[in-house]
Order: sequence, then C-alpha cells, then structure tokens
Amino acid sequence: MDTITQRRAALHAALGEPLRLALVEDLALTDRSPKELGERFGLATNLLAHHLEVLESVGLIDRFVSAGDKRRRYVRLVREPLGELGIRSVRPAGRVLFVCSHNSARSQLAAALWSDRTGETASSAGTHPATQVHPGAVCAAERAGLDLGDASPCLLGDIDDALIVVTVCDRAHEELDPQPSWLHWSIADPAIVGTDEVFDAVVAELDSRVLTLCA
Repeated sequence: MDTITQRRAALHAALGEPLRLALVEDLALTDRSPKELGERFGLATNLLAHHLEVLESVGLIDRFVSAGDKRRRYVRLVREPLGELGIRSVRPAGRVLFVCSHNSARSQLAAALWSDRTGETASSAGTHPATQVHPGAVCAAERAGLDLGDASPCLLGDIDDALIVVTVCDRAHEELDPQPSWLHWSIADPAIVGTDEVFDAVVAELDSRVLTLCA
C-alpha cells in the first residue's frame, strides 16, 4: 500500500467518529479555543482533549498560543486536506463585518477580499483603530489586485445581530464578548514584522478563509 493511500486511510479513520467530523466541519469556518469547543459540543475537558489529540495526530488541526492573551490557546484546522476529504461548511446568511484591533490591515484586507470574491459589500472596524491604513496593507492589496486607497480605520460601534461577525485577530476576539454565532480567524498581525512577504502571506491566508466561508 502506497504512502498516499495510507495517509488518506488515516484521515478517514480519524473522521469515522461523527463527533470528530463535526469538530472539523465547525473548524472549517472558524478557529476556536478548547473552552469554546467544549461548550459548543457539550464535551467534558478530557473527552475533548482525546478527540483533539486524534485529529492532531493525523495533521488535521493545529493548536497554538494566542497572540493576545498568552494564557489562551486556539485550535485551527489544517486546511490542505479539505478538498480531498470533501469537508463541507455552511455559510451563514447575512452581511459580513470583519474586526481586528487597529482596523489598519487584516480586517481591511479581509473586507476587500470578500467584496472582490463575492461581489457583496463587507465592512470592517477596529476596537482601537489606527489613524490610517498601514502602507504595507495598501501595497499588499495592490499586488493582489485589490484597492484600499480610500479606506480608513473606524471604531467598532454597536453590532447588529444580523451581521456575520468575523474577528481576525486574537486581541479583538478576547476583549469583546463574542456571540456563539461569531467566527474567529487567528491571523498574526503583519505589521509586527512589516515585510512584503508577511503582508502577502496574510492576504493569502485571508483569501483561503474567505473562499471557504463563501463557498
């Protein structure tokens, strides 16, 4: 039996448990902390840990420390096997609001990508907005065929219950009181490093997430 076949068999075996399949389908749309997963699926801590260990052992999830509250951890789906395994996700209905701390890079890029990929308007806001959109984000948008020339950061106000809220940084997710319907994408702040390569990598990651959500 060849290596690829063995790999696919291991993935399918891990997802043969309906609960693990449900976890993966949920993580196809959003990153979650173990606490959030436990509450969402009604799982005791030890049982959830077991299922996450099985998924991690076959390379389907990644567990990592929050970039905001360093005491918190998140679970993220490794997205490459999704097409091969036929993992489905259900897009929520409604207008999309992307939120990050400064509304100067990640949330602006996510909103621009959403509008470009779907033809639908998306909005963005920040919990602590900067004075301007980061020049690195503007340049990365241009390289991706997007336009942030007229964008400017704005303060997050009251959130309409009809909105699909997507937090795209850990700090914003942790300082807000996220509703169960909100989505979270744990994207590192490209401004910390500031290179073109890092900004382009964030655009690529956001694009992958947007395409999954709007599929």
